Amino acid sequence: MAGIEFRALQRNARISPTKVRPSAALIRGKRVEEALNLLRFQVRRGSTVVRKVLESAVANASSVGGVDPMELTVTDARVDPGFTIRRFRCAARGRAAARAKKCSHVTIAVAKI
Repeated sequence: MAGIEFRALQRNARISPTKVRPSAALIRGKRVEEALNLLRFQVRRGSTVVRKVLESAVANASSVGGVDPMELTVTDARVDPGFTIRRFRCAARGRAAARAKKCSHVTIAVAKI
């Protein structure tokens, strides 16, 4: 069972990738138990998104692969840009100012090493 990766992916999370990437970088290469503790006590909005995806990856590993969650390690934690919602708001002198609301795709893979 060593070497099999189990993945979880959240697409189009309504948070900017730059806000989520520090939380993903924090858990990369760590054991699942330690990664969940780090994310639970981190004061960032992005850490909640990453924690939920990590819990989903662990659930995939335990239900599909029958692996003990305490033996897993985070092998890949990636945050890619998703689509951008474009909005406009009023600006001075009758103009319109563009506003970009960015989304992100969060991918986390765990494996028994």
